[in-house]
Amino acid sequence: MKSIQVDRSWDGRRLTRFLQKAMPSATMGQIRRFLRLGRVKVDGKRADEETVLHESAVVDMYVEDEFFAEAERADPFYSKIRPKLTILYEDEQVMLLSKRAGLVCHPDEGEKVHTLLTYAQAYLYQKGEWNPKTDFAPALCNRIDRFTAGIVILAKTQEALRAMDAKIRTHEVQKYYLCIVHGRMKYPEGTLRHWLTKKPEQKKVTVLRKNEPGSKEAVTYYQVIDERDGLTLCECLLGTGRTHQIRAQFAAIGHPLLGDNQYGQAKLNEKTGRVSGQALCAYRLIFDFEGDAGCLNGLNGLMVQVKDVPFVREYFPDVVIPAP
Repeated sequence: MKSIQVDRSWDGRRLTRFLQKAMPSATMGQIRRFLRLGRVKVDGKRADEETVLHESAVVDMYVEDEFFAEAERADPFYSKIRPKLTILYEDEQVMLLSKRAGLVCHPDEGEKVHTLLTYAQAYLYQKGEWNPKTDFAPALCNRIDRFTAGIVILAKTQEALRAMDAKIRTHEVQKYYLCIVHGRMKYPEGTLRHWLTKKPEQKKVTVLRKNEPGSKEAVTYYQVIDERDGLTLCECLLGTGRTHQIRAQFAAIGHPLLGDNQYGQAKLNEKTGRVSGQALCAYRLIFDFEGDAGCLNGLNGLMVQVKDVPFVREYFPDVVIPAP
């Protein structure tokens, strides 16, 4: 147990930051656990993550002495990584990251270091918020294809992961995409409704016009933003979250995405000068919670948006990305 009286420099600052300084060997995950267990008190009263300090307050920490000492040794893996992240939003529960096209979300057999998740974990480790040996491993709540850009949600805590997964399942996190498709859409707005199937050995989904055994419904709402030179810029809102949903559905109606050789046509893409990498970006998230979100309540009503989408700038340079 250790007691520290707060000096003027900490007046009005958050208790969690004070605890990080006071307990250099404790990660943020461990500090949160100490607070939940009531092992930190301010002026004799139980404190939490929202507690703000005042000058002369007394902070009592009922934790082992080892947490007050400097950490002995850096992790040999995460300490050497240079995180290449674009952080759109961060709090003590989540991070909202802008993934560039070409970067994979998760480590696999072919890549362990240069992934969005590895960069995020290295960033949190180097900040002193995460200990890979003892803490919950920060996890991605959603994923997007390697050659799709856009916003990915990372949960820092187990509580945040559970809460975010629940809100995504009930469609209380609205996901908007921008895409460029070949051809001119017949209607300026509409709904794409199909059923998708995918066998384990297949890399592509199969699009069906009606429900068949083993298929899953896919719903995408679209709105045309602009048209030119045989290309159409669309905004899409996901009604469901199926694998390759937007790419497969637009291809099924005769309007494959620009640059998508998997569902589209390579020769068609070559004519536009874009030979690989689909023109697709998960550019906006809106958190619209209907009920209690627990540790995520502070996100309710938040809108986060990618400011620059390279393929829009290249093919529709005078179009301003729409605001909600």
